Amino acid sequence: MDVLSLARFQYAATTIFHFFFVPLSIGLVLIVSIMETMYVVKGKEIYKKMAQFWGKLFLINFAVGVVTGILQEFQFGMNWSEYSRFMGDVFGAPLAIEALLAFFMESTFIGIWLFGWDRLSKGAHLACIWLVTIGTTLSALWILTANSFMQHPVGFSVENGRAVMNDFWALIANPQLWVEFPHTVFGSFATGAFVVAGISAICLLKKRDLEFYKKSFHIAIVIGLVSGIALALFGHSQAQYLVQTQPMKMAASEGLWKDSGDPGAWTVIASIDPDKHENSGEIKIPYLLSYLSYGNFSGSVQGMESLQKQYVEKYGKGDYIPPVRTTFWSFRIMTVMGALLCLLGLIGAFKVWRRKLVQSKWFLRIMVLSISFPFIGSTTGWLMTEIGRQPWTVFGYMQTAESVSPNVTAGQLLFSIIAFLSMYTLLAGVMIYLFSRVIRQGPFMNQKQTAQSEDPFDGEGYHVVTE
Repeated sequence: MDVLSLARFQYAATTIFHFFFVPLSIGLVLIVSIMETMYVVKGKEIYKKMAQFWGKLFLINFAVGVVTGILQEFQFGMNWSEYSRFMGDVFGAPLAIEALLAFFMESTFIGIWLFGWDRLSKGAHLACIWLVTIGTTLSALWILTANSFMQHPVGFSVENGRAVMNDFWALIANPQLWVEFPHTVFGSFATGAFVVAGISAICLLKKRDLEFYKKSFHIAIVIGLVSGIALALFGHSQAQYLVQTQPMKMAASEGLWKDSGDPGAWTVIASIDPDKHENSGEIKIPYLLSYLSYGNFSGSVQGMESLQKQYVEKYGKGDYIPPVRTTFWSFRIMTVMGALLCLLGLIGAFKVWRRKLVQSKWFLRIMVLSISFPFIGSTTGWLMTEIGRQPWTVFGYMQTAESVSPNVTAGQLLFSIIAFLSMYTLLAGVMIYLFSRVIRQGPFMNQKQTAQSEDPFDGEGYHVVTE
């Protein structure tokens, strides 16, 4: 494999692994904030235990996410120096704000929240966790500000072969950001919600701490339902926007080689042959492509062949068609996962309303499986977003082949890939172990240990506490 292929593989591996933790942190801390709010408002101790228990999982996930983020930044500087040189003036500003404002805000108030349970008033302590929630959301905003520039460059000029930012507020007002940001954030809320609901389902199936996990499930499934619906709505808005700004990406996601005609039919599934520029075994729904693209049942959508000709005229010779199979199927897997989240949210809310959750073992087992659904959806959504933009890193201005570091060898890249993947395997093992340990101990472990230590005839229990 050449340097470009290895660099792309490493970028994909580091980003996908890092993005397992980011949405889970954003989603978990929102749920913890809501649980502590209910404790402050209602005064019931069980909500405090819920905030503390799920807060442990958030802290573990946050810590591992920080490490994976550092590795991702390292590979940026090592493998993509030409990209960094071209983009640095624009890319650096939102990343600096993210680090100096949002990340420091998160880290500071996480520490105060963790050690302030018995030192702060209820209101002040609650404010700390909500500030962490705001900080994680702002982190996503600034990261997506940089990514939105790559998708739809605005607020800059090219000087001496570099992109120089001349309008910071244009970056903030970028329409790409405001269709991408809510879609990502609600996806993160759904991730946290279905992880909490899935873990609660495991414990409900085992008949452990029923009241605690039923209440946790109730909160999570409501957030999951609302987030799933919002995710679908904002995803639809984002797709309509991309029809205008990145029509090649949308054509690839639909497997559309030639113009669709008016009205356009949406392809459900197809066997795609990129070499022959044709599909076979298609299943289509009439009118639906026009509606999804323009909000009405008329309108033609441009195909990849006609767009290729336009891009050659505009940008010069080259192949501007992205990997179609990956883009096409990533989009459909993402869509199916989103639909499943909405469906399971509706069923779960209905079960909670009818008070038949614990009796519905089949549904609880599905909810255990559903822990993976938002991760699959976010990963395939990211693949569709980034691969569908190929061959560009900065759309219309810089291609991926031009972005790679010229002085990095294939051997160096291969070594770093092995090192990074080894580190990721270790981190994944540590996180799984810690999550499993916290879940096995349960939310009332401290109370059980205290009870054991107070029993003068239970020497073994006293040993556990003092140890």
